Amino acid sequence: GGSDSQIKREYDEGHLVALHTCSHDYAKIYSSDAAFFEDLYTVQNRVKNITGYESKISRFPGGSSNTVSRKYSGGIMSRLTAEVQNRGFKYYDWNLSSGDAAGGTPTSDQIYYNVINSLSKNRANMVLMHDIKPYTRDALRRIIRYGKENGYRFEKITMDTDMVTQRVNN
Repeated sequence: GGSDSQIKREYDEGHLVALHTCSHDYAKIYSSDAAFFEDLYTVQNRVKNITGYESKISRFPGGSSNTVSRKYSGGIMSRLTAEVQNRGFKYYDWNLSSGDAAGGTPTSDQIYYNVINSLSKNRANMVLMHDIKPYTRDALRRIIRYGKENGYRFEKITMDTDMVTQRVNN
């Protein structure tokens, strides 16, 4: 999602513009392998048209471990996780959650504590957060400050970044 101007600004300011989904309609994108790739290439083309950059970094709606996809196509995540890589993409899940997903934690204090209490110096911390949530946005500055004060680095994902993945359940 996001407006064209927001995507352009993110790219121009040096941020990674990764691919998530065009529709976020699970029934549509997980109905078949072809439907998923149609959606992925649609969002990839949109990002390229806005930025001039062809992103090959993505995150599956619901993560690679989602089980909702089972309702639409048995085994689809097992196929897709392999095929995105065969097509030159990398995908990233998360190993810690802010708790802000649908039905989650609606306060910036709880988002802050969910993240800082789950950080580990023994791994790359890949945090699931949603920039459309105002309480997440409000917690982010504090999370960054805490991280910097406690020796964490914030780095942009690139094609050289090791993938952080979950166990595929479909």
